[in-house]
Amino acid sequence: LLKRIFISFIFVIIYISISIYKFEYIFPLVLFIYLLIALEVIINFEKLKYIIFFYLIISIFFLFNIDFNKNNFSKFNLMIIIIISFDIFSYLIGSTIGKNKISISISPNKTIEGLIGGIIFSLLFSLLYSYYIDLNLNLNLIIFSLLIILSSFIGDMIESYFKRKNNIKNSSSFLPGHGGFFDRFDSFIISIIMYSFILDII
Repeated sequence: LLKRIFISFIFVIIYISISIYKFEYIFPLVLFIYLLIALEVIINFEKLKYIIFFYLIISIFFLFNIDFNKNNFSKFNLMIIIIISFDIFSYLIGSTIGKNKISISISPNKTIEGLIGGIIFSLLFSLLYSYYIDLNLNLNLIIFSLLIILSSFIGDMIESYFKRKNNIKNSSSFLPGHGGFFDRFDSFIISIIMYSFILDII
């Protein structure tokens, strides 16, 4: 858990530093992460490799549709906050008080308590951040947040499916406490697609 928190902290610091210096540089950073994920797939995945590559390419295609300018800085940060808070609190609550397993064979350790806790805290942080940056606190914001949460969960399930088909626990051992870059950024792959569709609703 401590390694997981430490690595997450490092990623957050890198993201904040780059986005403050020049938000446009986030685009090549994200592309570099996709490249690292593809490298993990080449090295450690044997089955469904071409399907995984197609999955990544679709997400990259939508990444190119996102305009990384200062006008979208706050909204992109909102997506990041939603995904990270959902991931962290789903894990923390599920691992501490989670008892009722979600009936999904590809990810049997997921719990209902973890899922509900992740949704609640993610919504809370999205509303707090939106209030801080003066975004309208309305139904559209809640819909935006819920759709990003949904895509984050789906992305996690898809990556779990690919790992289960390849009989591996982690996509690699590159990141202590996380596994690999695919493990760490699985929620972002689908969320990037969702974000590009729903950006204009907030």
